[in-house]
Formats: sequence, structure tokens, C-alpha cells
Amino acid sequence: MSKPFFEVFPSLQLNTDIRDLMGQTEVERVSATKRRDFLRVYLKSTRLIQKTDIWTTEQEIKKQLFPQANLTVKIYEKFELSSQYNPEKLMDIYKESILEEFREYSHIQYNALKTAKIEYPSENEMLLTLEDTVLNHSMEGEILQILEKILVERCGFSVKIHTAYVEKETGRFQEEEEAKIRLKVDAIYSRTKGRREEGEQTASAEGSGQSTAQDPETGKAAETAQKPKTENSGGVTKSFQGGSRGEFKRGEFKKGEFRKGGNFEKGALKRSDNPDVIYGRDFEEEAMKIEELIGEMGEVVIRGKVLSVDTRDIKNEKTIIIFNISDFTDTMTIKMFVRTEQVKEVTGDIKPGAFLKVKGICMMDKFDHELAIGSIAGIKKIPDFTNTRMDTSARKRVELHCHTKMSDMDGVSEAKDIVKRAYKWGHRAIAITDHGVVQSFTDANHVWDDLWKAEKGKRKEAGDENPDKQDFFKIIYGVEAYLVDDLKEIVTNDKGQSLHEDYVVFDIETTGFSPVNNRIIEIGAVKVSGGEIVDRFSTFVNPDVPIPFEIEKLTSIRDEDVMDSPQIDVILPQFLQFCEGCIMVAHNASFDMSFIMENCRRLGYPQEFTYVDTVGISRVLLKNQSKHTLDAVAKTLGISLENHHRAVDDAECTAHIFVKFIKMLEEQDIHNLTEVNALGASSVDAVKKMPSYHAIILAKNDLGRINLYRLVSQSHLTYFNKHPRIPKSLVMKYREGLILGSACEAGELYRALLDGQSDAQIARLVKFYDYLEIQPCGNNKFMIASERVRNVNSIEDIQNINRKIVSLGEQFHKPVVATCDVHFLDPEDEVYRRIIMAGRGFDDADDQAPLYLHTTEEMLEEFSYLGSDKAEEIVITNTNMIADMIETIAPVRPDKCPPVIPDSDKTLTEICYNRAHEIYGPDLPQIVEARLEKELNSIIKNGFAVMYIIAQKLVWKSVEDGYLVGSRGSVGSSFVATMAGITEVNPLSPHYYCSKCHYVDFDSDEVKAYAGKAGIDMPDKLCPVCGEKLHKDGFDIPFETFLGFKGDKEPDIDLNFSGEYQSKAHKYTEVIFGAGQTFRAGTIATLADKTAFGYVKNYFEERGIHKRTSEIDRIASGCTGVRRSTGQHPGGIVVLPLGQDINSFTPVQHPANDMTTDTITTHFDYHSIDHNLLKLDILGHDDPTMIRMLQDLTGRDPLTIPLDGQDVMSLFQNTDALGITPEQIGGTKLGALGIPEFGTDFAMQMVIDAKPKAFSDLVRISGLSHGTNVWLGNAQDLIMSGVATISTAICTRDDIMLYLIQMGVESEKSFKIMEAVRKGMVAKGRCAMWEEWKEDMLAHNVPQWYIESCQKIEYMFPKAHAAAYVMMAWRIAYCKIHYPLAYYGAFFSIRAKAFSYEIMCQGQKHLESVMVDYKKRQDTLSNKEKDAMGDMRIVQEMYARGFEFEPIDIFRAQSRSFQIVDGKLMPSLNSIDGLGEKAADAIVEAAKDGPFLSKDDFRQRTKVSKTIIDLMDSLGLLGDLPESNQISIFDLV
Repeated sequence: MSKPFFEVFPSLQLNTDIRDLMGQTEVERVSATKRRDFLRVYLKSTRLIQKTDIWTTEQEIKKQLFPQANLTVKIYEKFELSSQYNPEKLMDIYKESILEEFREYSHIQYNALKTAKIEYPSENEMLLTLEDTVLNHSMEGEILQILEKILVERCGFSVKIHTAYVEKETGRFQEEEEAKIRLKVDAIYSRTKGRREEGEQTASAEGSGQSTAQDPETGKAAETAQKPKTENSGGVTKSFQGGSRGEFKRGEFKKGEFRKGGNFEKGALKRSDNPDVIYGRDFEEEAMKIEELIGEMGEVVIRGKVLSVDTRDIKNEKTIIIFNISDFTDTMTIKMFVRTEQVKEVTGDIKPGAFLKVKGICMMDKFDHELAIGSIAGIKKIPDFTNTRMDTSARKRVELHCHTKMSDMDGVSEAKDIVKRAYKWGHRAIAITDHGVVQSFTDANHVWDDLWKAEKGKRKEAGDENPDKQDFFKIIYGVEAYLVDDLKEIVTNDKGQSLHEDYVVFDIETTGFSPVNNRIIEIGAVKVSGGEIVDRFSTFVNPDVPIPFEIEKLTSIRDEDVMDSPQIDVILPQFLQFCEGCIMVAHNASFDMSFIMENCRRLGYPQEFTYVDTVGISRVLLKNQSKHTLDAVAKTLGISLENHHRAVDDAECTAHIFVKFIKMLEEQDIHNLTEVNALGASSVDAVKKMPSYHAIILAKNDLGRINLYRLVSQSHLTYFNKHPRIPKSLVMKYREGLILGSACEAGELYRALLDGQSDAQIARLVKFYDYLEIQPCGNNKFMIASERVRNVNSIEDIQNINRKIVSLGEQFHKPVVATCDVHFLDPEDEVYRRIIMAGRGFDDADDQAPLYLHTTEEMLEEFSYLGSDKAEEIVITNTNMIADMIETIAPVRPDKCPPVIPDSDKTLTEICYNRAHEIYGPDLPQIVEARLEKELNSIIKNGFAVMYIIAQKLVWKSVEDGYLVGSRGSVGSSFVATMAGITEVNPLSPHYYCSKCHYVDFDSDEVKAYAGKAGIDMPDKLCPVCGEKLHKDGFDIPFETFLGFKGDKEPDIDLNFSGEYQSKAHKYTEVIFGAGQTFRAGTIATLADKTAFGYVKNYFEERGIHKRTSEIDRIASGCTGVRRSTGQHPGGIVVLPLGQDINSFTPVQHPANDMTTDTITTHFDYHSIDHNLLKLDILGHDDPTMIRMLQDLTGRDPLTIPLDGQDVMSLFQNTDALGITPEQIGGTKLGALGIPEFGTDFAMQMVIDAKPKAFSDLVRISGLSHGTNVWLGNAQDLIMSGVATISTAICTRDDIMLYLIQMGVESEKSFKIMEAVRKGMVAKGRCAMWEEWKEDMLAHNVPQWYIESCQKIEYMFPKAHAAAYVMMAWRIAYCKIHYPLAYYGAFFSIRAKAFSYEIMCQGQKHLESVMVDYKKRQDTLSNKEKDAMGDMRIVQEMYARGFEFEPIDIFRAQSRSFQIVDGKLMPSLNSIDGLGEKAADAIVEAAKDGPFLSKDDFRQRTKVSKTIIDLMDSLGLLGDLPESNQISIFDLV
């Protein structure tokens, strides 16, 4: 007695599809052998089950139910099929499954059946025509026996099978066969030759070892080299004995180890005469693969490429050199100890990129807890042992489909590496086609510029005076677009019919998706007239083929339901008669109508219909709907849908939907079908929700580039939804200068062929493209295993699709090209993409397709099944033809396009002179006039006046609105900027001036004594003419540090606006230049080192694979730089001149594709276009915000605060001005806590060491704190040792030029030295002139310590920037002394990082107890706790000065700002832990509506969480509020 399958195997877990199938089966019996090593399951099924599903079930039964048993499970299936089946129909469905069985029996039998021709002379007769070969004759009996077993015993047919034989075909063209053989022989020869040469080269240098090699061009692993037989194949020379395990011997060698190497000095690095030996003695042992180093193996020899080198000084004048070396099977860290004076010699050869062979002890490193190699016996140089694929074809292909790291976490190759490889291989061009973006264009172009520069030089040397770049290697700029076919109208073939015509709303059920290959099984329809359903049509249709099980699951229609129904030739005329005179309506009408029209074509009926798609109407009318399936739309409109996926029920539901849609359309004043189409054509939302397909768009010329950028801009700004979509209608609008290709398997043509769409639809798609594309079978191999792709079950199926595309190209005269869809450069680089895709959660990440850049030979081999002539045509001829259609262009414009402000030259001159006269009087001092004339001449002559006027307008507007602006960078070096009000830093030499009688003093000895310092530091003085107090000014900063010695250096005017005012400043640029003329500077966020490391580490950990840190680092390096998202520069504004199109420079988009923001950024990283368009840096900063708040709290104009008070200066010397001692504030020696620039422990220690006495000293300290290698190990040592003082040490970049000029060095040379030093070129050894300059400095008595200090500096701050910062900081410090509560309130509101009301406002005792706890845990504090500790120190200082906090009053407290109340400081609401700014704002707004009645009332009105309310209650902030509004009877007593 049979039982349902899952009664016999109730716990068996199978995937959904197989589980559904097996759920329809019954088990007739189960038997086992006596030895229990073989289990037979006899299965009966009314559904056909593919053999692969049977095998999967067998494996799962064994794995899940008998995991430990040595048991084979075998299922014997028997089918009871419906009468819809006959042998011919069975073979159509089951042949691939039968072939898989034959493959298991014998490959010979499999090939015989696969190549056989099968015919059916009668219903129960099968004729098998085999190729006439000896093997086939010998196998005939077995083939027939197996087929009869399957067809008769398993499937229940009574069928006779006959055989016949036909002579074997030799191929259509003998020359094709010969060409194929030639290609194969050539390929084998070139590979063998390359291997032999490599082997000889390696053997001559060092012997040879098997290793995965690496491409020296890209630094990535390459092909595996052949390993010859040797006696010592392990690479282990002897076991490690003696000494404590795992310890390094710190570079010392065993006694007598070098006796055989000749006589060498004690302590010498080399103990060999071999010039290749870098360290230690020579050795000849063969290297072993690094991946084979497992555990402490003693002395080993390895070889590899050096990836990174680090050195660390240790005691006893020794240094440890640590370097990572990889042979691309794995990576190993090498550690060696040398004397410090030997480091330079060793690292001259041990450097990244070098190939070395190393002999040492493999041991566990106690410091890193990983296997490493130490106790180094010898290191020697070896040749590069890697192999690089080369394209040796005489005629080269061109790759037209290539992705880079900018391709949205998908491509993993740098654009520069791809371009270099194509050029190296001799290809004439390479296309860059990232998914939806063009951000790699500029990097690719930089490489092309370098290549062309070198080529142009060669051509000129060869006598070509005017080299033409058009016949040079070119980059083809393109994009793989997400194309949306919006050319499909909502109404097809509309004739302006009214919405009140008669309609037939219908639905069909089919055996599949293809109108050509599949059949209709049910038609349901309703007739709508006058908004009412007036008639119905419903019938099954016999498809004359079995209904697939998945269709049965979907529709519940079985073979038994349709077998007695008429076939389509009977039903279709009846249905057409029902529809006569009506307009057709369906949900996803193109699907339903494609079946109706295809059957009309077959049966000879007219195919012209007007039909309406309710999906299209839904997308337009239901804009907020995410899904537009029938059930989703029905639910939205409140329409019942029962028996979904049954034709008549779906049709009736669709009819009710359509009637409702008619009413909604009429409400929008739409009354006919033409107007419906017009509504759909203008719908952005519809495009966002329609399916998208891949398409390649290439720019032919500069117009094409601009049109491409227009498409990219619109796809990001208007149509972005998960991807940047481009509607076909937009492509048609901007098609000039563009070439369109059909792309990959995700293209609409490939998908249409997969779905078996009609010839008419295929033709419509083909005509849209300029060329068609096919790709290697491996690219699409994933479809064979995919459950979603039912029509692809073998490589041959993929080849047949490619053949079909080639045939379509011939039919429609469209060139067909073979492309690789490159996502990585070499086969072994797939690991990087695999890891990134695994990190993004892709289940199939480990099954990477071969998406690497193929050589011409590799591609010809891939497409050899098309015949050699056709393969050459699509691989070489057509790809070069497309490349020849394209001009050599640059992706960005070469010209500079600054904005134009009329009369900016005159305006700037007028503003400057007016201000100068206002300060210095009607007769300007010669020094003032000369400086103004010199600067204005440079600024105006070089076209920079407009930039000054822009900055002037922005600063004046901010000041007018009450916010000071701080200048950044070296703009304060410009006196014109000072006079224009752009900066308050006056770069003239220190001087006095009188604002009443305009007396000035630049030249007295007293004033000249302050040269190089600050005028602020001069003593106060009364005007000798009128007796008024004189103003002190001047910082002595040369103009050259801003615009260069020739005054033509591009000015970079950076401004620090208040963070509160920054957005207003950005908006004001639109007022200056006009709406739509300014854009935020775009940035590109890529995968960072740490994130990539995490991806790699997690990948291997999830798979239970241990990798050393050094190997993770190596693999992570291939993942870094992959584009993750886009963003915006914090203050960068790009200005587009009037009359220019932004798309001629760059596409534009929303930052991070945020469609909710109005902000528009440049698509390119702003650095890529900063030579074209003006970029303004309008940055937000806390200092101007804090000063504005101090002004609001005190009423004191910050510009009236003196910059020379000794009380303020004392804050940088002690704590006296605060009235406290260091002991009261945890030992802090200065009063500078919380002062910008000087408030950190590092800065305060710098102040203590430097001992500043004047304002100018603080400017110098600010310069030191912002430099790199300027203070630590440099100026600090010089000051502490007494060699220099804060006044003589190098602190800012200007110091160098001024000092050298003072010492007599020529002015322009002094400027060049300053530039080289401040950019770090000298420190990094990249300054070719340094030795010459050093001699000149020594000749002019420049001290040696000064020169050595220059040699350490990697970056230097400009003096003007430091001065601007210190001026702001000084004003804040002044308020700290004179307006303490205002200062603390402003600090806690704006600069505090982790202020906590709970911790800091409960009194001094509570605060200090928390600080004691934090200090005990200081090594384990979280980042938030570290920030809180910094804030607590300021609070402690406030308490020590005698000030207190006022408890928060929820009716008086502000949401974000502290306030002074009754001589105390009331914190803001957002200082409560967990209460964010928005929640705090909500409390303030709710409090305006009156008192809170209860905690429930508080929660409902403010929307604050219960956790926060409980915290506020525990802090006593809610008073006596009851829990709820309910009145208890006891409240009335």
C-alpha cells in the first residue's frame, strides 16, 4: 500500500520547488539490502520529475537521514502521465533529463544520443538516426535498452524504437575546421613557448618553484607556473632545534654559520660575494609555497614580492625591519634585526615591488601571535617570477564593455590599470562603461594623457612635427545604462477613442511566458459598457501539450481540466467575435495581447487591436504605490479578488479596476485614450517603477559626450529609483553623437529571447540599437542552475541564444560584437569581486563568472562554435569598426570658465582704495599704495578680480547679518583681501596708525623691532600729532605666499562661516550668480582600508578559513577604492558661468542619490573639474558661531575686544586670571582649557614648552600645531635644547621665505625653497634641487640646524591662517575671563561633544566622583566617555570658579542652547542623555501650549519615549506630575 512521500520521510528538508513536486508523489515501497548499504525507494508520480531533482532528493535523504551510514540511496521513479503526453511531447520536455542520465552511464552514449536526429513516424513509434560510426554501432543495443527502460517502464508508453544511420558531417566549410585547428595549435605553441622561456629564466636565476604568479603591472596574482621535479621539493632545509620556541634571535647568527662564505668583517650585512645577496649568506635551496607554511617548521626558504616595509627603532641602537612578502598563494611577515646605521642600506633593496628569496626560521611571533619568519640567515634578489598574459594576435580586438571600481561595488579594477593593459596589449581602444555612472572617466583620461605625451615625444623625435592623436590609442567613454522602455504606450494603437466606448477586459492563463513557444490554457473576459459589466466569456483551451507543474501550482489548472476542451483554433474565433467592436483591456496587456496576436498570426486573423494596459494607468494614477500587481492594485482600490490567477476572476477584477480608473482619469480632465497616453508619457513616477534593462551607450564625439552627460544627469536627478534610470524617450531626444549597444544578458533583447517573445517584438527591440552584443558562455552559465530561467539548461542553450543574436544582426544589418563585460582584469582577480559581493550579501558570490579582460586569442576560442570567419568578424572586425566610428575626445573641457561679474576689476579697486583711505587717510603711505598697486595689478591682470568680489559679497552679507567670518589658508597674505573686507588679517609689516588725523608709523626703530612679529604686540602709544590712542596692526606676511612670486598662482579663497550661517551663505551664491548656476562640489566615497579588511576577514571567517593578517591586508588592497556612494564637499560650491551648460563640464546628481533633497552636486569628484570651474570654499566653523552666541549673551561687539590684554595672555602661562589654582582643576597648569587652537592637552603642552609671551608667539604655536613633522621631533627638540626659541624656530611656511631673504638668499629661490619644504617634497626625497639649494643656504650662513629642520617637514601651515584662527581664539579667551557664564554657556552649547546633564549638573562632588572613576578606567574608556571626560574638565573648571548650574525648567529651558538664569547656567534640554535635538525642539513647542497635566500628557504632546520620561523624572525635572490624567476618588478627599 503506497503512502504520501512526506509521510515516509516527514523530517526531510528540500528546497521549495522540489518539495512541492515530491509532495505530489507516493512511495510504493522501500527496501534495503541485507548489509544495509543500499536503500531503494520506489516512487509513483502523476507529474514528470526531472532526473536532477531525483538525484538531489537521493542526496538529501542520505545526508539528512543517514549521515553516518555507508549507504547508497536510489530512487526508482514511475510516472502515470496524463493523455496530454505522447513520446514526442515527452521528449520535448524530458530530453535534457534523459541526456543527463546517459552522461552518467557513458559519455560515448551521451554524445551519440545528443547528436542523433529523433523523428516520430507515428504516434507510438520513434526513429533514432545516429551518426554512422563504429562506436555508435557497438553501443546501439545499450542505447535502445536504456531508452525503452525510460519510455516504457518509467513513463508508461507503448513505443517502438528504431534506428537508422547517416554519414557523419565534416562541417560546413573545410577551411573553418582547419582554421580552428590552426588557432588551437598557435595558442598551445605560444603558451608552451612562454612557459619554456619563463622556466629557463627562473632556473638560471634561482631554480624554479611552483607558484601562483602576479602581474607586475597591477600587483595582482597571475597564472600558475610549472614546477619542475627536484629532490628537495618541500623548501624546508632543516628542523628548528634549540632555543626557546617562537622567539626571534634579533639578527644574530649561530656560531660558525658563515665560515664557508669567505672572510667578512664582524657585523657586516653581507657574508657572500654574490651581488644578488642583500643580507646574510648565499643559499641555493628551492623555495616552498608560503601557503604550505603551517606551524613552526624550523628553517625554511620562501620567495615572493615585497608588499610593504616598516621599521621600528629599539634599544641598543638597533632597528627591527618588518616586511610582508607574498608569492600569491599566501603572504608572510618577515622580521629582522639590524644595527640602526645599516637600515638605509638594507631598505634600499628591501622595498615594495622587489622580488626576494628569504631563508629564515618559521616560528610563532609572540608579539603578533601569528606565524612569521625571523632569525634571517639570508636574503637575495631574484627576478620577477610572475607570468603576464599577453595578446599576441596579429589583429587585435577592442573591448567595448568594461567596468571599473567606480561601478557601484561591482567592478574591482582601477581605470588606469585597464587602460594600461589594453595599451600594452596593442589594442587600438578600450571602452569604459560603468553601471549608470561616468566617474572613472577622469582617471582613465589622466593615464591616456601620460601615454599620449610619451607617444607624441617619440613621434616628434621621428620627424612628425604635428602628431595626430586621432590615430593613437583611444579611450571610448560610455556607460552601461539602466534603460527603461517608456516608448510602450499605456494605450497601443489608440485612435482617440472616448473612455466611454465598449471595452473587453480579459485575462489569459498560459503554459509559460513565450507567445511563440507556449500555449493558452484559459481565456476569461468581461464586456464593459457604460461603466457596467454586461457580458462574460470564460473557457479552458486545450494546449495539446502537458501543463508544467509550476503553472499548475500557480493556476490550479491541470491537464485533466483542459483535455476535453477545444483547442485554440476553435476558441480564438469565438473570443474575437465576443470582442468585436470593443477596445481590449488587460493588466500587463503586452503579455496577454502578445499571445492573442501570435495566435491570430498563426491562424490568419487580423492582428490590429487597440488595447489598454491597466498597469500603465496604475503607475500614473497610484504614484505612491510600490507594487502594481493585480492583487496589490485591487487591495488599494478596495476591490475583491478571489481565485487569483484564474482568468475569468482576474478579468472581472481588472474590469472593476478599470471602471474606477475611468472615474479617476475624468477627475483629471482626461476623456479619451490619446489624453491617457499623453498623461503616461509625462509621468516620471511611471518610469521609476517600470522594469529596467542594461544597455551600452558610447559617446562618438564631443556632442555625444555632452548628450551622454545629459542622460546621466537626468537619470540621477529625475528618474533615480534604486538605480539611475534612463527612459528610451530621453535617449531619443539626445541620441545625436551616441552609439547604442544591446549589452549583456540583463539587456532587453537577451531577456526577450529568453522569454520567447514574438518576432515582431524582437524586431522592434533590434531596430532600436546600433549594434548587438554577445558574450562568452561562462558569463551566463549561472542561468543553467537558476530556477528563474527555465529555457537554459546547458551551455549549448547559451550558444544557441548567441547564435540567434548573430542571426538577428545579419537579418537587420546590425553589427554584432563580442565583449567580455569586464569586471576584473585577470582571472585570479575574481577573489576581490567575490569578497565584495559576499560582503553585500549575495548568495552566489562564490560562483564568479569569468568576467576578466580576454585576449584576442581567448575570445576567438570562446566563439569558435560560430565558425572561424564569424568569430573573427564579431571579435575583431566589428569591435574595431565601432572604435573607428568614435573620435578621440577628453571627458572634461580643457578651458577655464570663471564666472563673470561686470566691472569686477573697477569695483574691487574702488572698494580697496576707499577702505585704505578710510584707514590711512587721503594721502596713502607709500608702503600701502605700493602693496595695493602690486597686488591689484597681479589680481586684475590674471583675471582673479571676480573671485575677490565674490568673496567680498559673501563676507559682507554674513557680517551684515551679524556673523563674523574667519579666513582660512593664505588669503590673509593679501592686503587687497584685507581692504576688501574678506579677511581681518592685515599682512603689512607692524605699524601704528591714527584713525583721527591719519598719522602712520611704519619706519621708526621702535616699530621695525617688531618685524616678522605682530603689530598687536607693540606697546600702546598716543598719536604724536593729535593725542588720540593709536591703532596697532600688521602681521608681516608676504603676498607671494598667496599668489606666488609672479602673482599668477590660482587663488584659493577659503572662508570660515558660522555653522549656523553656512546654509544661508550657500543660498546667497544663487543671489549673486542666479538660480541654477551654483552646484555643491561632489565627492566619491570608496571602500576604505579598514572596511575592506573587515570584508576580507569576515569572508574567510564565515567559511572557517584562517588567514594571516598580512594575507588579509594583501587581498584587502585589491578591494579598496571601490565606489560605495557619493557625497558633497562640506563647503565647496562650484559656479557655472551664465550661458554655459553644466553638462559640458560634468553630469550632476543629488548627494548619495537622496531624492528628498534639493541639493545638487557635481557627478565628478570636484578635483576633476577644478581647473575648469570656480570652486568656492564656504565652510562651516564653530568659532564664528560661538562668537555670535557670546555677542548675543553679553551684548559686546566682538570687534571691540582688544587683542593685547595681558590678562588674556596670562591664560597661556598660568591659571591666575581665572582665580583658581591648577590643583583645583586636576593639575591643569594653564587657563586655556576650551580655548580653540590651545585647549587640548597636546596644544597646552606645546604652549608650556614654547613659553609664549606675545600674540605673535601664539600665532607661531598655532602654525606648529597644524603642521606635520614640524613640532614633534623638530621644533620641540630645538626649543627644549636651547638651540632655537619660539621666535626663531620654523613655525609657518612664511617663516622660511622671509628668513632666507633676510639671510641674503635670492628672493625667488627663497620662495621655491619654501614651497618645496612646506609640501614635504624635501622630506620625501622628491626635490631634485635640494642639494644645490642646501649649498647656497650654507653659503649664506643659514645654520645647519635650520636646514635639518627643513628636511623633516612634511606639511606647513600658512601664517595668515594661523593669525586668523588666533584672533578668533583670543576673543573667546577674553570672554572666558570677563564674561565667564556666557563663555561656559556658549562652549557647552556649541563645542561640547558629550555633555551629560545627569553626570555634570548634579554638583561638583558628584562630577568629581565620576571623573575619579573615569581616570581609573582611562585605558578602556569608550569614545563617548573620552569625549565626556573632556567636557567634564571644563565643567570642573566652572565649578572651581564658583559658578553653578540652574536645574532645567521644562517651561523655560531652550532646546539646544544653555542660558544664564539668575546668575546661574541653565542647561539645554538636549543635554539630557538620549534626548535628541528634534525631541528637545518638540518639548519646547509643546510647553508653549500650556502646563502638562500628567506624564501621559507629556508623552503624548512631546512624543518623547517612556525611557527618557523616566530619566527626567528621576532627575526631578517633571516635578510632581501624576502618571495619568485620570482623577482618583482619593484626589477629591
